[in-house]
Amino acid sequence: MNKVILMGRLTRDPEVRYSQSDNPLAVARFSVAVDRRFKRDGEADADFINCVAFGKQGEFMEKYFHKGMKAAIVGRIQTGSYTNKDGVKVYTTDVVCEEIEFAESKSASESNAGAFNQSTPSPQPKADAGDGFMDIPDGIDEELPFN
Repeated sequence: MNKVILMGRLTRDPEVRYSQSDNPLAVARFSVAVDRRFKRDGEADADFINCVAFGKQGEFMEKYFHKGMKAAIVGRIQTGSYTNKDGVKVYTTDVVCEEIEFAESKSASESNAGAFNQSTPSPQPKADAGDGFMDIPDGIDEELPFN
């Protein structure tokens, strides 16, 4: 079984590219800072995990997520390798996203945006209605990568 569940903040805006095919596919790459549960003196307090989302989920990331936002991600680990321009073999590890959700309200996200030096604003979901759940943004129903 290969299953990963992460909750953390995006360390940068998702970088989205589209495949060169008859039916272009969105590929969003981003990284998430995930706090460590147990911290030792002298060690980093967070891990920085590289993630990739394809298709509708990639478009969803591009449209609604930006640096500093908290996301809940379910996916799988995928490893790979390539040879760079200097002839050195480089090994990669990514989380391929299968599910992506907002992990905090709009107001909480905006209050954290200053700490992350948000560069470009993007559409945000409506703030929660006080019941602990976030409302789905207007007009996104047909774009959601899930039913």
